[in-house]
Amino acid sequence: MAKIKASTQSFTEIKEIVGDVIILSKGNACLIVELTATNFELLSGEEQDAKILAFSSLLNSLSFPIQIVIRSNKLDISSYLKLLDNEASKSTNPKLGGQIVKYRDFVANLVKVNTILDKKFYIIIPFNSLDGHSPFSHNFKEAAKTALHTKASSLNSQLSRLNLRARVLENDNLVKLFYEIYNEEHGETDTKEQNQT
Repeated sequence: MAKIKASTQSFTEIKEIVGDVIILSKGNACLIVELTATNFELLSGEEQDAKILAFSSLLNSLSFPIQIVIRSNKLDISSYLKLLDNEASKSTNPKLGGQIVKYRDFVANLVKVNTILDKKFYIIIPFNSLDGHSPFSHNFKEAAKTALHTKASSLNSQLSRLNLRARVLENDNLVKLFYEIYNEEHGETDTKEQNQT
């Protein structure tokens, strides 16, 4: 009996990546927009209320669905601790070296007590064959690219009002992102998704 060998790609919906457009199976496509994070807890009450109101306004202004994905990755700071050790040993000033050691110990203890997470925020903008273009037509990719870039431009102008920087991920960054998603170790990452239509 012959063994069936299947690649990881056969288990995903990703058919191909063309520039910054992800072509999916079943006649769909999408763009992924990466956002900078804002530390909401450090804002004053008035600033928090203003952010919530602006975000609500953004969602209400959209004429197309989006998906918001938040990826939380546990940070490995061992290389940072080694860097601090090196800096402390290289320091010619004993007081400065002692301060670096104290700071290094503080960071090491902080990580033991608390889990340090790196949060990344993404907005997925979809395009599908219901938008009027058959996935089998020769101009589907171009139609998807045009429509998705128009949506991304509209979204970006709304995000700038929230003082959020956004960038559309392109080929190399998309490959890296999907590699990380499909190869992350269990228990290391907590991924949350929220849909908005």
